[in-house]
Order: sequence, then structure tokens, then C-alpha cells
Amino acid sequence: MNARNWGALLWFGLAGVGCGGVAEAVEDGARDVSAQACPPGVAARVASLMPPDAGGFMGELTNVQGTLFFVTSTFDAGSLLWRSDGTEAGTFPLKTFPGPPGVYQPQNLVAVGNRLFFQTRTDTTGNELWLSDGTADGTRLVKDITPGAEGSVLTNATELNGRLVFFRWVPLPGGGAGPELWRSDGTTAGTLRVRNFTSTPGLGNDTLKVNSVLLFFFSEDTGTTMWRTDGTLAGTTSVKRLDAGPTYLSEVSRPGETPLFILEDGPNSEVWRTNGTASGTVRLDAFGKRVSLLGTLGAYVYVTSVDSPVTKRLRIDRLSLSGDGKTHITTLPNPYGAYEYTYPSARRAVVSGNDIYFNLSIGSDAPVPTAVSLWATNGTAAGTRQLFDNRNVEYGYGYPLFATGTGQVLFGGAPDQNGPAFPYFTRGTPATQGRLADARFPNSFTRVGSRIFFTAFDAAGEGQLWSAPATFSCPPGLTEAAESR
Repeated sequence: MNARNWGALLWFGLAGVGCGGVAEAVEDGARDVSAQACPPGVAARVASLMPPDAGGFMGELTNVQGTLFFVTSTFDAGSLLWRSDGTEAGTFPLKTFPGPPGVYQPQNLVAVGNRLFFQTRTDTTGNELWLSDGTADGTRLVKDITPGAEGSVLTNATELNGRLVFFRWVPLPGGGAGPELWRSDGTTAGTLRVRNFTSTPGLGNDTLKVNSVLLFFFSEDTGTTMWRTDGTLAGTTSVKRLDAGPTYLSEVSRPGETPLFILEDGPNSEVWRTNGTASGTVRLDAFGKRVSLLGTLGAYVYVTSVDSPVTKRLRIDRLSLSGDGKTHITTLPNPYGAYEYTYPSARRAVVSGNDIYFNLSIGSDAPVPTAVSLWATNGTAAGTRQLFDNRNVEYGYGYPLFATGTGQVLFGGAPDQNGPAFPYFTRGTPATQGRLADARFPNSFTRVGSRIFFTAFDAAGEGQLWSAPATFSCPPGLTEAAESR
């Protein structure tokens, strides 16, 4: 494959993305969305965030009991933590965090009650845990867990029973690092270590929240074990031994879906279901190759895999949640399968109504994909269809996808090879989708009450916060496809 313009991927240059050198797009035979379908005012700019052509990052939109928090960062001016009530006057920065050029912070924003926990770095404390109550004075350091400028490595921050639970990684003699389980109520005294796991290697990268407990996984030479915690020492216990040897936790299901996880055991991907108890944690089935979770519909979970290293097509299988076996659903075409690096993957999947929506990305030998398209499936071969062909692959793998909760799905779509991505809506067919607004390169959709918020750039490159009602009715904007692709 030919190398592409790698510079287009730099986060601080998103406002100017639109380079050539794009591989020929996938032919789908569908109609194209080409014109703005929603009239001006359905989606509207809330506030200006960054000056034109400053470049930079806007994202981490987080709903904290009806108040929106988010982060912006420019290459030269550092990073800002913002709050918004959805109005221009009520959208303002709370605190500036200067940092190395091109590095954005705060990061890992988590809502806990009416407060926001996050991590950020300062010269005096290094990376540590902070919180905000939505005021400038109430945006503060929680605790300098690792005293001094060295900072702490904190992962898997999760809201649990009104507190924040997370892992801290500490250096070990002879090299490497081991995990400690911590919790915080937002006070210095209430931020404390729950249990030391530094003598237990192999903590999995992912955790899985199930009701009021957090599940985590250890893989050692002596076996693979699932643990649970409620944020207390007494409530932090081993649940079940999953394997007599070491395995690799590769994936967990998304919040709000049936709790599932995948263990990689040699050449097999094992799909497990759990309710957080030993008896309720069962292996559903094993595949003789690597699979990924696509989503859950009704009594089934759908998984994807590559059919073969020769054809490189995305295969979709259905797996019964009751353990009644698996069924092949369909295999999607890959016109680039003859190339060496063009392996497909399903990214940013969401469930809306009776469908799973997902971005199908075809890889390449550069940081940008060969092709990106939006698909939906209702769990049948006939009901698996392509909705949109993104023609500007220089936007990378970052095309957003968001289920509004009202039957419509919002996504980023680039209808022109050298043009920007715009926010689009779809109701599940090419005939029921259109452009939501004339905003460029949308990112980080989230819902706050009855409105959807997202960040985007205008035509002049100004960074802006936008919003739209969660429920809206716009006619689809369609033209018959006249181009060969």
C-alpha cells in the first residue's frame, strides 16, 4: 500500500484535515447524503472555544448531573477544563493547566455524584487525582498520592457506590510496576489504599462494572482469576478461577450491555458471561481464532473476526447468551483484501433499537485506514447493510458514533474525498439519514438531559461547542449517486 499523509493525524491539526492520496473508496451502490438536511437552528453553536486555525484538542465531554464538563487544549496555550449549562453565557473555563506543548490534560474524566474526578499534571505534584464541583475554587487537587513532582500512574478510574475506585501502579524492586487498589471520596483523608496487589502480577488492562461491584482479572503462571470489589477491603475478594494457566483479557463489553468478557487462551478466544458471582460466570463458547465483541441484541451477542488472511473479510457470528452455541450470520466484502495490511475491524459500535451500528475500518501500512464505512445489522444477513461511505480516510480512525437514545444515531461522515467530516444523523437506512449541521470534524458526542452536545470546527477553523435536541425531525438530504467510486 502507498504511504499516506501521516501529518493529517496530528490531533492539533484536525482543523485543517483534507489531504489527498486517498485510496479508491468502497462501492456500495447506495445513495449519497450530500446536502444539509436539517435547517439552521436545529443544531446550533453554543460557544466559541478556540480561535480560528489554532488547532488543538476538544473532547472528554462528561455529564455530571446535568452539567457538562469538557477539555480543550492548544499546542501553545496549554489545556483548559470547561463547564457548561448549555448556554453561551454559562459556558466558561474553570481552570488552566499549562503543560508540555501538544499534550492535552486533564484526562480520564469520571462523574461521581455531583462532582467530577480527573487526572492532571503540575510541576509540583506530577500527575495526580483532582476533582471539580463546577467552581474555580472547587477545582482542586484531591491528594498528592506519590509525594513530590514524580506523580502517580493511575488507571481504571470508575464510579462505584458514590466513590471513585482506581488502581495505582507503584515501582517494584528489580523493575516493573505492581497495582494497588484505591478509593476516594474526594477528601485527602478519604483517599486511601484498599488493598495491595503488588505481589500479584498480570492485572488485566480492562475492568468490568456489574451493578454495584467492579470486576478485575489477574493472569499468572498458576492460573487466571476474576476478582470483585465494592470499594472496601472486606468487599474485595476472589470470585472464580477461570483457567488453570495464564490467559489474556482482551476485551470487555460496553457499559449498559450484558456483562461479557473475552479471554485469549492460546489460539482460542473464549467469550464469557458474568453477573459478578462465581455461579453466574460461565464460558459461553470458544472460537479457534481471535474474535471481538460487536454488541448484544436480545438473547444474543454478536462477535466479529477476520475470515482468513487471504480474503481479509469481516465475519459476523451470533452467540447465544444462554450457551446454546454460535451461528454464522454474514461476511462483509473487502475489495482491498489482496493488499498486505488491509485487515478489517469493527470500531465504535453502538446499539440503537434493534440494530448494532459500527464503523468498518480497513487497515493500511500507515496510521490512517484504507477505507472507513458505517454499517448496521439487526442480526441477520439480509439486515446487515452499509449506510455511509466515508471518502476522506485522512480523518483516520476517529469517526465518531453516538446513539441518542431516541432512535437516531449520530455519526461523523465525510462525503467528499478531500473534504471535511460533518455531523450526520441516521435512522438505519440510507434513505433516512442526512446532515445535522454545517460543523466540521465533530467529536465527543454526549447527552445531557434532552440535548446532545458535541465539539466541532467551523469553516474558518474556530473550535466550538454545539448542541442539538435529542429528539428532532429533519428530512433526509439525499441525491442519487452519480459518481463511480
